[in-house]
Amino acid sequence: MNTRIVLRWTGMMIGLLSGLLVWQSASWGAGKLTVTAQRVNEAPTGLDDPVWHSVQAVDVPFEGKERFADQTVSVITKAVYTQNQVYFRFSWPDATKSMVKGAWRFDGQQWQHLPGNEDRFALLFEVYRINQFATKGCAATCHGKAGTPTSEWAFATKTASEKGDLWHWKAARSAPYHYADDGWLTVANPKTGRKKDAGQGGDMKNETADKSKPRYMQSPTLSPAMADALLKEEAAEIPDTAQFKAGDVIPFRLPVRPSDSRADVKALSRYAGGHWTLMLSRQLGTGHEDDVQFNPRKKYSFAMAVFDDSGDEHSYDSEVMTLRFGR
Repeated sequence: MNTRIVLRWTGMMIGLLSGLLVWQSASWGAGKLTVTAQRVNEAPTGLDDPVWHSVQAVDVPFEGKERFADQTVSVITKAVYTQNQVYFRFSWPDATKSMVKGAWRFDGQQWQHLPGNEDRFALLFEVYRINQFATKGCAATCHGKAGTPTSEWAFATKTASEKGDLWHWKAARSAPYHYADDGWLTVANPKTGRKKDAGQGGDMKNETADKSKPRYMQSPTLSPAMADALLKEEAAEIPDTAQFKAGDVIPFRLPVRPSDSRADVKALSRYAGGHWTLMLSRQLGTGHEDDVQFNPRKKYSFAMAVFDDSGDEHSYDSEVMTLRFGR
């Protein structure tokens, strides 16, 4: 056989075997995945910025739990950083765009809540070492008595000296303001250790005192900033003279404009072709005690979760990973 042909086939087989080994490592947990943030001079301006084409992607496997048990999903993950900022880009399949979050619908006589939740994405970083997080990931922060259902477990650290930084993007409640809700994790008090960073944000429920109908509607004097959302600052109380027809829908959760440390994590998102694409960005160092302060000379343990039209513990979770910064 021609020597060049032999060498060519040998090279192809080596490449194929190498690819299989990488796939096995990612899919079967043979090794801890590392996401490397590439140093760039110019920050990406959006989801389709050319800089993302030159960044190595990590295919992160997620395993479902609760009603997603025995299911899997993969999230294509990329990261870059500049002198002052870090950027993450995530892409994952989702058959439906979910932004209902219990919206109100008028049936011609009364208001009722529509079924449905929202799509969400969350990351948890260590601020101060969380015992066993570097090996167990989020499993190290879920605590409950033996025999109790996971819905009764607490998402928290075990001691006050442990601390996590929680970034929580929500398709219905934070995406309209282009941010991910910034919180932190500590000991449970009493059912959860989740805390909100300093500042305003989150959302408010749109309901009357008796919870029978919505209290607010889109202000007739303001154009909506986002078609699927009713922002608090654009809301007006529904007058007694207002008339609605069967099928009219009004959002139940009104996003509140974030401020201060709670608004540290900026977000751009898009749903198209059965996929979500999400870019999160934040200053490397915020100076806030409720945030992890990134130092490009160090490595950081983190884990992620994907929520598909779901809340609470119904999610897909990743194994714990390492974030490092390339030179």
